Amino acid sequence: MAQDYQRRFGEITGQPEGTWYPDRDSVRLNELHAHNRTGISGIRTDGADAIVLSGGYEDDEDHGDAIVYTGHGGQKNGSQAEDQDLNDTGNAALVKNQLERLPVRVIRGWQARTDYSPSNGYRYDGLYRVMRHWFKTRDDGYRVCQFLLVKISSSRELEDRNYLPTEPENLDSGHDHEAGSPAERVLSTRIRRNSKVTENVKNWHSNRCQVCGNTIALPVGPRSEAAHIQPLGFPHDGPDIESNALCLCPNDHLRFDNGALYLTDDLAIVDAFTGSIMGELRRHPSHRIDIRYVREHRKCWVKEEPPGDA
Repeated sequence: MAQDYQRRFGEITGQPEGTWYPDRDSVRLNELHAHNRTGISGIRTDGADAIVLSGGYEDDEDHGDAIVYTGHGGQKNGSQAEDQDLNDTGNAALVKNQLERLPVRVIRGWQARTDYSPSNGYRYDGLYRVMRHWFKTRDDGYRVCQFLLVKISSSRELEDRNYLPTEPENLDSGHDHEAGSPAERVLSTRIRRNSKVTENVKNWHSNRCQVCGNTIALPVGPRSEAAHIQPLGFPHDGPDIESNALCLCPNDHLRFDNGALYLTDDLAIVDAFTGSIMGELRRHPSHRIDIRYVREHRKCWVKEEPPGDA
């Protein structure tokens, strides 16, 4: 990072959204991004103030108001040669953005060659929110860290509020979802949440966390949170049904959503830091959990060896 670069979050005075720059050095000199080559402008302790989309990773997906951005690390000579992890300061910076709700500037470069890229040079395309992160094991066997970014104040940000630790407003669909199908959307902009799913899961467990057994005691009564195992919304598209939901306390909801704990196929709870079994998931006879969704959650955090030949 240039010694005179001052990291600032949000808009930069005199550099409105849509401003075009001929090269990376112009982006840096106008104080939008700290580097001439690195994609992530940020460090673990501060967070990331900006990223550049420049086609460096084939795993990136650019949908305009929603971006699946591949993190940093593990490349040699333009090809992935080792796993990425959150020890990389740029990746850790984007996680800090997610947890602390810090905005990140998105600069698109011509090299990405998507419908949203400039034909040449670089363009500042506004502020985005980091909504979620996870790991993906590529076809070549290497693991990369990915981040869902959505444009602030866009319909995508409203749609993807379900990724936050607090629960979004429930919108009762008035009918049951087909088992295993993605959660229904309203006008293709907002996920329609079935309030009966949340109500059932919480009532079955008497608002007690299925991981630790605790409940949140409030003057209005005990409280808990419903957590989806395979996340709803882009790009995971999990179904909004009871077999894809858990009753959790806020602490374990945050841990589960960010990979600090995960479940085995027999519903043992694993501490991701130590790999040790913490106990068995608390169960209720009316609450059937589908192992398909458990596996989808686990593969976002655990690099499992493919099954051997029979």
